[in-house]
Amino acid sequence: MFVIVVDQNQNPLMPTKPSRAKKWIKSRKATPFWRNGVFCVRLNVSPSDAYTQEIAVGVDPGSKKEGFTVKSEAHTYLNVQADAHNKVSKKIEKRRELRRSRRSRKCPNRKNRTNRLANQARIPAGTRARWDWKLRILEWFSKLYPITHVCVEDIKARTLERARQWNQSFSPLEVGKQWFYAEIEKRWKLLTLQGWETKELRDRLGLKKSRKKLSETFEAHCVDSWCLAHHTVGGSDIPDHTGIFCISPILIQRRGLHREQPKKGGIRSRYGGTVLGKGLVKNVLVKHVRYGFSRLSGINAKGLFAIYSLDGKRLTTSAKQTSFKVLTRLNFNYRIGHSSPT
Repeated sequence: MFVIVVDQNQNPLMPTKPSRAKKWIKSRKATPFWRNGVFCVRLNVSPSDAYTQEIAVGVDPGSKKEGFTVKSEAHTYLNVQADAHNKVSKKIEKRRELRRSRRSRKCPNRKNRTNRLANQARIPAGTRARWDWKLRILEWFSKLYPITHVCVEDIKARTLERARQWNQSFSPLEVGKQWFYAEIEKRWKLLTLQGWETKELRDRLGLKKSRKKLSETFEAHCVDSWCLAHHTVGGSDIPDHTGIFCISPILIQRRGLHREQPKKGGIRSRYGGTVLGKGLVKNVLVKHVRYGFSRLSGINAKGLFAIYSLDGKRLTTSAKQTSFKVLTRLNFNYRIGHSSPT
């Protein structure tokens, strides 16, 4: 493993060895910090050498799991397996149903109006969320490493054999993919490979892909993303780092007018939102006296807080504010996956 290095202006530099980073911290030439679960150091002096190599990110899209690999010609820096963002479209549909049902009841609501987004250049919310999640991960990488290239496995929408050609062009998959490619080209150099090309590359390197697509191992998805990054920058044919870092989007309950089902007496209480009160918000990293590093999730009527583990398991719903220390805001849930022997 290598340690992330940034300069005084938060610009990423080439990663360094842990032993060298330890010396910098001990001599106060660098300050340690964490960024979304990754250990980093910030230089307190001007770097002696600001030269950076070409670093590529391989992206293996998927319907449920996705693979990302950050690699240079000499080293593999990070393998990330991410859960796909695929639950927005159902929330949008449910929000529409609740908004329409409120118009027939005596409760606060707005009048019906024409769709202001009609005939405008946009993509559906579910499609945008799925592909914007990939872009957010790439932007997170760009704050850690001096990224120069992004290589994506090009996926295509499946259509019926007798379907017209334009059906494929209007597929949400194709629309989101083209938007994703356009955003990448604004920031980095884009390369694409077909699925069969990735397989040929993987076979030529002697690497095997697991059939268990939902397993949190290097062979599930990161093996393909590693092949894509290797195709871009070259290097050794054997992965020098097969440990993976698993992340998933935090499913936030947005502010709703009220709950779907009323309580006794027809009372509909407030629902959703991220503000907890007492100067706290949801999804912040805290250090609890008993559970250690965990995530703040909610607050009850008694003023006690709900604490969840970093992999999404509930730990307690009755934590006092004096029992934990707030550290930083989290952008996603993360956990360590399994590495394979090399």
